[in-house]
Amino acid sequence: MPQTSQSRSAIAADLSGARGAADSRRQGPGDPFDLANERAYRIWREEKLASFPRDSSELVVPVRDFAAPSVAEYQAIADRCARTNMAVYSCQRWAAGDRQLRLDLLAFSDAFGLSNLEGHRSAGDDGVVALEVASEGSRRGYIPYTDKPLSWHTDGYYNGPDARVRSFILHCVRNAATGGENRLLDPEIAYIRLRDENPNFIAALMRPDAMAIPANVEEDGRTRPESVGPVFFIDAATGRLQMRYTARKRNVSWLDDSGVRAAAGFLTDLLAGGEPNIFTIRLGPGQGLICNNVLHCRSAFQDGEAEMDGRLIFRLRFLDRVSDTQGGQREGSEEREARWPI
Repeated sequence: MPQTSQSRSAIAADLSGARGAADSRRQGPGDPFDLANERAYRIWREEKLASFPRDSSELVVPVRDFAAPSVAEYQAIADRCARTNMAVYSCQRWAAGDRQLRLDLLAFSDAFGLSNLEGHRSAGDDGVVALEVASEGSRRGYIPYTDKPLSWHTDGYYNGPDARVRSFILHCVRNAATGGENRLLDPEIAYIRLRDENPNFIAALMRPDAMAIPANVEEDGRTRPESVGPVFFIDAATGRLQMRYTARKRNVSWLDDSGVRAAAGFLTDLLAGGEPNIFTIRLGPGQGLICNNVLHCRSAFQDGEAEMDGRLIFRLRFLDRVSDTQGGQREGSEEREARWPI
C-alpha cells in the first residue's frame, strides 16, 4: 500500500493547515476569477507569480519507493501541484514487470486522491492507457499513438461536462531514441496573460459555447457526441480554475464571435511565442508528470530499431484534481488489485 492509514492522516493534517491558510487568504478579498473583483485578482496574481518556479528542474521531486511515497515526498509533490498545477516525480526504485508497475502506478495515484478514472476507449481493464506507436487495432490513426508531434491541448477537451478530465499522470516506461519532449504551461498562467492583456478575452473564453468538438464515429459504430463548452471554467467541486482547449485546426469549431476569435488568436500566439513560464521536459524511464490537466504538447520522436526500444508512456486520466486539500484514507494496492485484476 502506498501509505498506512496513520501516515495518510498525518499527511492530510499537515497539508490541511497550509492549504486552509491559503484558502483563507483567497476567501478574504473574494474570488480572483470574478472579472468584477480586480482587487482579489491582483492579490492572487501577485502570490501566484511570486511562488512560481523559474526552471523546470524545480518541478522535480525524487521518490525513493514509487509504490509508497513518503510524507515528505507527498508534501513536495502536492506543494508543486498547488503552486504550478504540476510536478515531475523521479523514481529511484520501481517494479520491473508490467503488471506490478501498473499496480504501483495506481497505488501512487491513489495516494494523491486520484481514484475516479476516465473510461477511455483505449484503456485497459485497469484504466491505464499505453501511449506508443500503434499501426493496428483501435488506436490506429490517432495522433497520440504515432511518432508525430502533438499540438497544444488539455486532455479530454472533447469530453462532455460529466466527464471533465481534471488531472492526469504520464509515466515513462521507455523513452524514444530521440525527441518526444513535452512543453507544459499552467492554465492559470495562460489566464493571467489573457486577463492582463484584455479582461474581455476571459469573458469570451468563459462563454459556455466558446469551443465545440464535433461528434466522432468510431470504426465499430460507436459515436462520441458533440462537445460544446467553455475554454476556461471554474470547477464546481473545488472552486479552482480548469481549462478545456485544443490548438488543432481540424475537427474543432470556435464560436463565430469577434471576441472569441480575438481571444483564441491571442492564446495561439502566446503558446507559439516566448512565454517564460513554459517548461520543457523529456521524461526518462521511471519519471512521470502528475498534474491538474495542464496545457501540453509533444515533439515528434524517433524510436530505436529494436522492438523494445520504442517510446512507451503509461497515461492515467482522472475526473479528480490532485489532492492538496483532501488527503485521508484511500484504497491501497490490494483493493486496487481486487477491482482491476491484470
